[in-house]
Amino acid sequence: MGSERFGDLPDEYVSYEKSKAAILPIPFELTTTFLKGTERGPGELIKASRALEFFDEELGCEPYRVGIHTLEPLPVEGCSQDEAFDRIEAAARKVLLDGKFLVSLGGEHSITVPLVRAALAVEPDLVVVQLDAHADLRAEYQGSPYNHACVMRRVRELCPAVQIGIRAMDLSEMALVRREGWFMVLDMERRNDPSWVERAMERINGPVYLTVDLDVCDPAMMPAVGTPEPGGFGWYELLEFLKVLFQRKRVLASDLVELCPRPGLEHSVFIASKLLYKIIAYRFWADGHWA
Repeated sequence: MGSERFGDLPDEYVSYEKSKAAILPIPFELTTTFLKGTERGPGELIKASRALEFFDEELGCEPYRVGIHTLEPLPVEGCSQDEAFDRIEAAARKVLLDGKFLVSLGGEHSITVPLVRAALAVEPDLVVVQLDAHADLRAEYQGSPYNHACVMRRVRELCPAVQIGIRAMDLSEMALVRREGWFMVLDMERRNDPSWVERAMERINGPVYLTVDLDVCDPAMMPAVGTPEPGGFGWYELLEFLKVLFQRKRVLASDLVELCPRPGLEHSVFIASKLLYKIIAYRFWADGHWA
């Protein structure tokens, strides 16, 4: 991906020193279990972002004016998972300690574990908000406790979490959720109970790390993911929740993971780039940047 930058923005809005937001591409894939190719997600998303319009008609502003710096992709190809995680955590921690709003691009969902570790070093009262089709609560999967199917089990060992949009899990995962009393909004609940947003907000008692597995979306909108599941959020449903989250909670950092580019499904890549831009837009709109 070289020196490509998100949105191909004007030079005056991309320097690290002046930018309020930073994008960290993490082209890591090791444990995917269905469709392969998530390591291409960060590069393809950034390429697609060249076609974005800069003006946000909902918020009435040009979000890129806060400054968006695109970091070089982390060199994790061929690394062991332990080595990759160390590199991810160190890179993310530096950006967060520099006071940037960090959005990391996967790659597979396992990268969220070191990203959360980095965020906890900055905000020990962190709460993770997961948007995902899958519970990802396996103790281990295919012989690894750090398989992408285990990511939220590892995260919940680090800090509290709120899981939203879940529509695929093992019986043992549901038993665990019930036994531990963990908060989870199943996709069926989301569709049938309009109080779910308020119930989720009540459980978020601290600064937020937001992890977005793109398979949380309806696969009719977002088919190019590692493990698509029927159901899920539509575009405006997703934006409505994100707007409330950013308005009412302080979001420290976010990731977008499990984009799996495939020929003929280029719209998924563009939608993912648009979603990244909206996340940055909401973060600084909520901060009163354009008030």
